[in-house]
Amino acid sequence: MGTRERKDRERQDRERRIVECARRIAEDDGWPAVTTRRLADAIEYSPPVLYGHFPEGRDGIVNAVALDGFRDFVRAMTQATEGVAESDRLTVFVRAYLRFAAEHPATYEAMFSMRLAVRFADASTPPELREAFAVLASAVGATSTQDAGTRAEVFWSALHGMCVLARGQRLAPENEALRVAVLAELFG
Repeated sequence: MGTRERKDRERQDRERRIVECARRIAEDDGWPAVTTRRLADAIEYSPPVLYGHFPEGRDGIVNAVALDGFRDFVRAMTQATEGVAESDRLTVFVRAYLRFAAEHPATYEAMFSMRLAVRFADASTPPELREAFAVLASAVGATSTQDAGTRAEVFWSALHGMCVLARGQRLAPENEALRVAVLAELFG
């Protein structure tokens, strides 16, 4: 391996470490705790090294965490529904979505609530976002028609609302199973 390949690999490894560290800090202490100084101290590099990877600073790091989260989301939803009978697939998907949001609240917040520099539903939309939306659309049996896309957006909105309201303790925890069943019935 040449010097250039080694340096590229080291750069990618540093960037991965920055993103993983930011994600860990955010999950443990919330997004306000994710500062350039704290990240630099945690990965033992100077702030200019972080800016070398993420010239936009914290916003660029949040974008990277969100994209990483979308990859994990696609993997989690695919694994959860793999081999599940069609009649149970939507219910399993809803449960897996709610579990993902509950287990990764800061990542979920970066993905779906924080301002990102990436655009959704646009020609410039990154593949990670496109894949995640395709998984959502597939869950409700949506095809490539505009109405199917709208159906997937409404389903996603309902799921997101359930996640946000549950996290804010605005929903009765004992009713979760019934909410999941009602949502699956509405979109099944």
